[in-house]
Amino acid sequence: MNTTMDTPRHDWTREEALALFELPFNDLLFRAQQTHRQHFDPNAVQVSTLLSIKTGACPEDCAYCSQSARYETEVERERLLPLEEVARSARAAKAEGATRFCMGAAWRNPTDTQLERVIEMIRVVKDIGMEACVTLGMLTRTQAERLRDAGLDYYNHNIDTSPEFYPEVITTRGFEDRLDTLAHVRECGIHVCSGGIVGMGESRDDRASFLVSLANLPRHPESVPINLLVRIPGTPLSDTPALEPFEFIRTVAVARLMMPRSHVRLSAGRTDMNPQMQAWCFFAGANSIFQGERLLTAANPQADADRALFDTLGIHPLIPDGYSEATPEDSLLPRKVHFSLTPSAG
Repeated sequence: MNTTMDTPRHDWTREEALALFELPFNDLLFRAQQTHRQHFDPNAVQVSTLLSIKTGACPEDCAYCSQSARYETEVERERLLPLEEVARSARAAKAEGATRFCMGAAWRNPTDTQLERVIEMIRVVKDIGMEACVTLGMLTRTQAERLRDAGLDYYNHNIDTSPEFYPEVITTRGFEDRLDTLAHVRECGIHVCSGGIVGMGESRDDRASFLVSLANLPRHPESVPINLLVRIPGTPLSDTPALEPFEFIRTVAVARLMMPRSHVRLSAGRTDMNPQMQAWCFFAGANSIFQGERLLTAANPQADADRALFDTLGIHPLIPDGYSEATPEDSLLPRKVHFSLTPSAG
């Protein structure tokens, strides 16, 4: 099996993905690091910040989610944030070293009126000089076109897990519904951010099938967030046994091999990872993180903790070509060299 090819594949089988998972750990990480170095600076990590712009009261029944109206959690319902608060958060994120500002709203799908308010936020983020990303639920083709015309850079819509395990986690929308939204976004020329969650009780077969579903899309997502389940009290998955750390690292490495030009992002669950586990993930091919104290409603490492880890590992934040940086004295993360991305790397 050629796992260090220059041309991405879109014809993976589950058996091939499982064969990668089952490699000796050192062999798997060696191959993943080789592939990573073919396409990326191995010591550069893209930094994003995620803000919940509308929290709680979601009608969906995603079994992992604290924002579902169906579960009793500690999350309070909040209306869409004022534009001024979003702008203030974006400026603060840029000063702390983030180059992309992501905004999430707990909707099944936005109404056209809601979308117009989000479009105002996108324009503000772009005016501040950051890449803009949103996650708003399902979209129609027309809504995706409106987001593109507003200058949106990335749309996040995770497939969450394998098609086989999906009904065990979510019943209020189908797996195909998620693929339809990804197709609308891609057809409109917006970069795709799509990944999922591991540690929800799925099998290794499911993790392989999940990655096959992403890698066999007509074009790989530019960003692939790999979330470790945050076991939130009040949700159906709150008592799920913790995933073995090496299995998570294997998932990152297989994602790198199957989608060699995508940014693989360590997303939710980093507060449950010690620095050594995160370092293994970076070696396995992860090259993106969310920075900031919260990811929507879940806790996230503080910026100074990420700075300390970056310093220890000799990692620097990735600065996109042409990006207008915050001044060094305002940044909490070190600013170092720029790295030109390959065309298909998001």
